Order: sequence, then structure tokens, then C-alpha cells
Amino acid sequence: MPEREVVQKPRLVVRKFLARPQHEGVGAVVRRSIGRFELKYFDPFLVLDEFSVSAPAGFPDHPHRGFETVTYMLQGAVTHEDFEGHKGTIGAGDIQWMTAGRGIVHSEMPAAQGTQKGLQLWINLSSKHKMTEPKYQEMLSKDIAEAAKDGVKVRVIAGEALGTKSPIYTRTPTMYLDFTLKSGAILQQPIQISWNAFVYVLEGEGIFGSPKSLPVTAHHLLLLGSGDGLEAWNKSSKPLRFILIGGEPLGEPITQYGPFVMNTQEEIDQTIDDFDNCVNGFEKARHWSSGDALSLDF
Repeated sequence: MPEREVVQKPRLVVRKFLARPQHEGVGAVVRRSIGRFELKYFDPFLVLDEFSVSAPAGFPDHPHRGFETVTYMLQGAVTHEDFEGHKGTIGAGDIQWMTAGRGIVHSEMPAAQGTQKGLQLWINLSSKHKMTEPKYQEMLSKDIAEAAKDGVKVRVIAGEALGTKSPIYTRTPTMYLDFTLKSGAILQQPIQISWNAFVYVLEGEGIFGSPKSLPVTAHHLLLLGSGDGLEAWNKSSKPLRFILIGGEPLGEPITQYGPFVMNTQEEIDQTIDDFDNCVNGFEKARHWSSGDALSLDF
């Protein structure tokens, strides 16, 4: 289907949050916008963190089950290591799309001098995919598809924009787009009508949804209402950079206990038992630890 050039029913901003800093991991600081008390869940999205971490702080050994994590580096580098033997470092502009599935224990620690910054998104998995085998998709910055037109530049991490598609496979249908608008630029980006979608502003200030809206600055999350796309304007003198993320709602009940996300309390109880006893997907946790001496307790 050819890309629609014109958005017929622009999505308006229905809620706006400033992501305030809080402590996570060991000595790390995150700006959490989804997954906090004002916005516990935005189906299918569980958490969005803008993280900032400098060694020796970080996110040492910890488990996950039932969802995917997407780590997008903005500055510096982070090394990931897990009990399946996978180890890799992602730097500025790189992406790691991890499917935790039935269980993973891993660490994410700074791999460069100074402050490491990035985004981590948690995407829920449907009940039929929650116990799938763990999987990783990693893409270097140079391999991420990019397109530009009329003062608008986009990095297509997942989905499609400006006629360019990403090769990333998403079990829960998802779009993840990194836009930069030059001064005076206007964006029209189609979004599936049935999907939930939001904007997270990284740099500059922009106007979203309606040309009469007030400008929005960095660290704000904007929930978008119904419609077939997003309209955005950069009326400032500096570049505007923001992330547009959308996904197909699962419409399933969720029960969460920290890094475990299932559909029922019984499944959470079973997950805790599996992790404590190193069974049913957590067998390798019994004798594994990363190169970091610390671990998080759950």
C-alpha cells in the first residue's frame, strides 16, 4: 500500500507529562514517563525511560519475563551480557531489541567514559508470546534506515516513514521513529488508526497535533488521541528532535511484579517460583553471573 502523503484526521495531544528524574538500578538516574503512577500502562507499552548513567553505576544482573525491551543509545555506550552467553556493546545511535520471553537474566552496564544516555522502552507481549524463547535483534547506527524530505529527517527503527521501512521484526506490531525537524519544517506522519501512539521530545521545542497548540520542550511525553496520523511543526529557530512510537493494543489483562509481566497473579506467582528455583526458563541463572559483581534483588 503506498504511503499516504496527507493525514486526514490528525491526532491531538490528549495528555502531557514531564518525565522527572528518579533513581533506578544501582546509582542510575532515569526520567520515567510510562510506568509511573500517573501513567501505569499505555497498551501495549509498559515503561519508557530516558536513562543517564556513569560508571560504576548501572543496571547489574536482573531478570525479565513476558515482554520486550528496546534500548536506543543517544550518547556513550552500554554493554549487555546475559546467561545465554550473549554479550555485546551498543553505542550512540545503535539499537538492541530484546525479547525476554520465558526468561532472561542480564546486565546493562556503562562501556565508555562520562555519561551514557539512551531510551529504554518495554513492550508487552500477548499471552501467546509471553513464554517464547529469548531473542535479540541488534542494529548498528550505520545500518538503521534513514530518510529525509523538506527539512524532516527520520531514523526508522521499526515500522515505516517517508517511504522507508525497517527490517526489525516486532511480535507486538510497533512503530518506532526518530524525527529531527529543521526550523520551519512541518511533519505529516501516518499512524494506524487502531494503534495507540505517543511522542517523546528529546531536543528543542515543537508544536504537535494542532498549529494552535502550545510549544512542548524536552523530556515531555505526549499521548495522542484518535486519528490517522501525526502533524508536527517546528516554529522555533533550533532543530526539534522527538521520538514517535505507536503500537497495536493487546487488550489483555496485565499483572506486573517488577521485571515480570504476565496476565494473571497466578502466572506471576509461578514466575517468581521459577526464578527462585532456577527452573522453567531460568535454569541457567543458577550458576551464572555477569562480569559485574553486583546484582539486583527481587
